[in-house]
Amino acid sequence: MATAPAEEERHSHNPLVRYFKLLGPGLVTGASDDDPSGILTYSVAGAALGHGMLWTAIATFPLMAAIQLICARIGLVSGRGLAGALRNHYPRSFLYLACVLLLVANVFNIGADLGGMADAAEMLTGIPSLVFTPLFGLSILGVTVWTSYSTFARYLKWLTAALFAYIAAAFLAHPDWESALRATVVPRMSLDSASVMTLVGILGTTISPYLFFWQASQEVEEERAQGRRTVAQRRGATAHELRDARLDVTTGMLFSNVAMYFIILATASTLHRAGLHEIESSRQAAEALRPLAGAGASLLFALGLIGTGLLAIPVLAGSASYAIAELFGWRSGLDLPPRRARRFYLVLAGAIVAGMLLDVFQTNPIRVLFLSAVLNGVLAPPLLVLVMLVGNNRHIMGEHANTFWLNLLGWTATAVMTVAAIAFLVTSLAIGGG
Repeated sequence: MATAPAEEERHSHNPLVRYFKLLGPGLVTGASDDDPSGILTYSVAGAALGHGMLWTAIATFPLMAAIQLICARIGLVSGRGLAGALRNHYPRSFLYLACVLLLVANVFNIGADLGGMADAAEMLTGIPSLVFTPLFGLSILGVTVWTSYSTFARYLKWLTAALFAYIAAAFLAHPDWESALRATVVPRMSLDSASVMTLVGILGTTISPYLFFWQASQEVEEERAQGRRTVAQRRGATAHELRDARLDVTTGMLFSNVAMYFIILATASTLHRAGLHEIESSRQAAEALRPLAGAGASLLFALGLIGTGLLAIPVLAGSASYAIAELFGWRSGLDLPPRRARRFYLVLAGAIVAGMLLDVFQTNPIRVLFLSAVLNGVLAPPLLVLVMLVGNNRHIMGEHANTFWLNLLGWTATAVMTVAAIAFLVTSLAIGGG
């Protein structure tokens, strides 16, 4: 069988080799969660509240890991992406709205990410950021569309290493480890509007709708790469595949939250400690680190912004493309050449180009992120309910329906995100009214 060598290599007897070979969709999904807009959210949290939000890196880990694992299992067992599974078993009315909101929110996020990357590049080179926005956008588009899936997957996998820059930057900031550890294990939470908005922003950044679609679709892409071209060939999953997916997703989400932790720690140990409690861009955070933690920390922070943007923008554009293509039954997949999946690639290209234009004409990145947060906040709770329903639907999942722990953590994540969305809207209205 054609896939046997790949399977044999994937299941090597050397546990370390096997571990690194099986890492893929889960690792990339987790790392892409720490995109430039996410880095800005975590930097704002560290600058404004110091160590006060470090505990969220621990608290959100099991929730996001459970949701992403359910999405991975849906892709593996059904042989379809998340939108495809929903389309075939649930009313499409909500799915149409969800895909439109996802696309618009992702365009806003792409614009914010391109802006963060361009600002970081300007800081490093002195060349105006407007030069870098189309350069980054068109380069990402070209690589995403014209490289083979195997090459593209390796590219994304290696780019996850960009997150190590934030771990190094945090150490260079010389944090107060005793205070940080205490804040990590003993949560403290104020109910003032700034703290509530920051917490809601962190939740919305770590448990984002685009990650649900990307995770399931990439599991399908991995199966296609092994020669399973039809839904019938992909349907079902072995115990080995499910265990590998669990390890992959858990690693990816852990890596994501470790990076989140050190971003908050780095900015808390520098900006907050120096009294710089308000920042409006990730570039501002990187520049402020220079006199406080040294040029090395500032350089790493800026390079990390560019690296994470190169990773996250294809994920943002790709997740929307998969969702819309599966909704309408279009041929889709990064393994296909453009001539065989024109509409899929047109959506992907349109999302990146729209993000580029938004960045060129938009002068307030905070406003862009706010609009993206609103759309994601509205979309996440009902979409999470559907994810949980699919995960428990035995017509789709068979014997691989959600376990007790997946249900406990998954429904907890759904409840938390629902409360967060309500808190976000109430707080926003209160601030607007004030």
